Amino acid sequence: SSSSVINIVMALVMTWALPRSLSFVVRGQVQARCFHASPLVCAAQKVAMSQMDPGTEMPYEKLQANLSIIKKRLNRPLTLSEKVLYSHLDDPAGQDIVRGESYLKLRPDRVAMQDATAQMAMLQFISSGLPRVAVPSTIHCDHLIQAQVDGPKDLVRAIDINKEVYNFLSSAGSKYGVGFWKPGSGIIHQIILENYAFPGLLMIGTDSHTPNGGGLGGLCIGVGGADAVDVMANIPWELKCPKVIGVKLTGKLSGWTSPKDVILKVAGILTVKGGTGAIIEYFGPGVDSISCTGMATICNMGAEIGATTSVFPYNSRMRQYLAATSRKDIASLADANISLLTPDEGSPYDQVIEINLSELEPHINGPFTPDLAHPVNKVGTAAREKGWPIDIKVGLIGSCTNSSYEDMGRCASIVKQAMSHGLKAKCLFHITPGSEQIRATIERDGIAETLRAFGGVVLANACGPCIGQWDRQDVKKGEKNTIVTSYNRNFTGRNDANPATHAFVTSPELVTAMTLAGRLDFDPRNDSLVGNDGKEFKLSDPFADELPTRGFDPGEDTYQAPPEDGSNLVVNVSPESERLQLLSPFDKWDGKDLEDMTILIKVKGKCTTDHISAAGPWLKFRGHLDNISNNMFLTAVNAENGEMNNVQNKATGEWGPVPATARAYKASNIKWCVIGDDNYGEGSSREHAALEPRHLGGRAIIVKSFARIHETNLKKQGMLPLTFADPADYDKIGPDDKISLIGLAGFAPGKPLQCRIKHPSGSTETIQLNHSCNEQQITWFKAGSALNRMKALAAGK
Repeated sequence: SSSSVINIVMALVMTWALPRSLSFVVRGQVQARCFHASPLVCAAQKVAMSQMDPGTEMPYEKLQANLSIIKKRLNRPLTLSEKVLYSHLDDPAGQDIVRGESYLKLRPDRVAMQDATAQMAMLQFISSGLPRVAVPSTIHCDHLIQAQVDGPKDLVRAIDINKEVYNFLSSAGSKYGVGFWKPGSGIIHQIILENYAFPGLLMIGTDSHTPNGGGLGGLCIGVGGADAVDVMANIPWELKCPKVIGVKLTGKLSGWTSPKDVILKVAGILTVKGGTGAIIEYFGPGVDSISCTGMATICNMGAEIGATTSVFPYNSRMRQYLAATSRKDIASLADANISLLTPDEGSPYDQVIEINLSELEPHINGPFTPDLAHPVNKVGTAAREKGWPIDIKVGLIGSCTNSSYEDMGRCASIVKQAMSHGLKAKCLFHITPGSEQIRATIERDGIAETLRAFGGVVLANACGPCIGQWDRQDVKKGEKNTIVTSYNRNFTGRNDANPATHAFVTSPELVTAMTLAGRLDFDPRNDSLVGNDGKEFKLSDPFADELPTRGFDPGEDTYQAPPEDGSNLVVNVSPESERLQLLSPFDKWDGKDLEDMTILIKVKGKCTTDHISAAGPWLKFRGHLDNISNNMFLTAVNAENGEMNNVQNKATGEWGPVPATARAYKASNIKWCVIGDDNYGEGSSREHAALEPRHLGGRAIIVKSFARIHETNLKKQGMLPLTFADPADYDKIGPDDKISLIGLAGFAPGKPLQCRIKHPSGSTETIQLNHSCNEQQITWFKAGSALNRMKALAAGK
């Protein structure tokens, strides 16, 4: 085809222009490429998807072929997200494609798992009986490192405490062909951006902030572990065809306004559920004023609006980042495939939001929800009106959302100004590097030392306080206080397990400025500070290099590649372990209606996956389903009494913790269900929030609406995720009612289920419940789980 000829010619031209002796650096080691080879040989050489996966090949040729089929079929302009997604279809010629309706069967390029979710994902993969993963996959040790003292000490402590889990993940990776990033490597999403993401990639990751990779033009989607198992098992991955919300950016970022403010503004517009079932696609002339890592920040926090993922079109800022991370060969290929990596003129969006970056103000969102948006000059007024603490106790920068070299440099520029006037942080200040590469580079360039001199503590290259891994000692639990972070999520108790902590999310620059002032109502654009000499001064606009002029320092080599053949290796799980437990299959559906189910809890208000399955200290049990089930619904509010973790056992009349009550029902063979509110299961991708109710005897979750990932996770585990056809029916159900699901023998796609509510008086009423299950997902319910169904198919049943 003409496009193939053009691609070959461009590759030849680019190769001819390169030095005849060329090399690239992988984690500090020089690897030869095309040494003294002719241009033709260089052009013909295949480019790997990652330097860590030398046996792989960039998929552009296949994607372009698939895209040509799709273009002929749809015969209309395509958005960027449609191009990338549809070009990964398992059957581009036959797949039904209707936004918001069709279930797409896709072939992702790779899988990524963080250590907390990888435990259950690998346990499920092991139980499948398959010998090796079918696609490039990686495990990243970032969630189990608690912030306590500082980076080095906390890392040593974590390696000792978690050695059983790390050994399991390392050995399972070696046996089944999964790359293993050791503790201290960094946060999964930053490692992906630095080593694996590329324009046009389709990747799934067992973490809700996987969309970070959209900053490099990839469609990177957060999923539960069971979805990862499907892809690793070479089964087409299923996704409901997303709608596309376009965000047109005009103008140019400047001053105190940062990329973070774009997504904080969008979150305020769309709310925590406004992106559900949609991909957020950024476009317009303003895109070019945002760095590649800034685009990643925006995509990362798109998880907070429920979006399937977020993505930016390929441009020069991505090309520069690829070159800076030793991937010029991929940048050259992307240049040659620009038609795949940018939207068509006139491509249709389901909704368009326009933001003028030149007029966008710095924002701060919170507390308790990431969509409560305030321009920075108005948050103080809101705080005084609502009684939020004005004084800041702790400022925290970094995390997977905002820990780039540019972010750290801009913060250092503020710190240098302050210290030149004799000022330091007025409260505690914590810095989390996103990766070993970032840590090593900011140490080399003096940025880390500048932040320490200001009063900062540099923590380990890990998630830390962002996910509740924080041994916080400066306030007592229950003490009302305010913290400001550059993280992505600020649900109640999220960072420190203290429900009285008011957490606000903003840019790292504003966190640093507010830490300097010690107050939530400080606007660095307009407010002055007083130096040690008694004179007032105002901070200048923050600035920093987008990329290090001396290149990145890779730091320590923390990657373990899997052997070519790990079939003879053994992965041991002790039956006495408190942290790891081999899985037993869930029971199959008995073919009968679910009659007179007891309501375990009717949840009032917001119920995120944090409410259903808390993180923090519970992370240590992520590989042991029975033990971690003791955290189920600990912080969900019971509509019956307005309390947390206190429900009545309807069989005995006794009041007690939710997990204990569920266990009592299971022991007595009492089937139970949960009634929930809007956007149930928002937040993290953690599938434990679906596994635990199933393990403890739950059968159905009936709510006003679901968050995407959690609804899928429930289906995978054989639970029934159902929504009220009339949301007002939520109010018809009392805590003492019995719930029956009628007509399960006729369970079919698009056909509502009948729900009979039996009140204590003996009266009944029937309501309608909707579901989004397709034929395959209904087979999961009947088999007891998707894993059960996979094993049955493998056995020819």
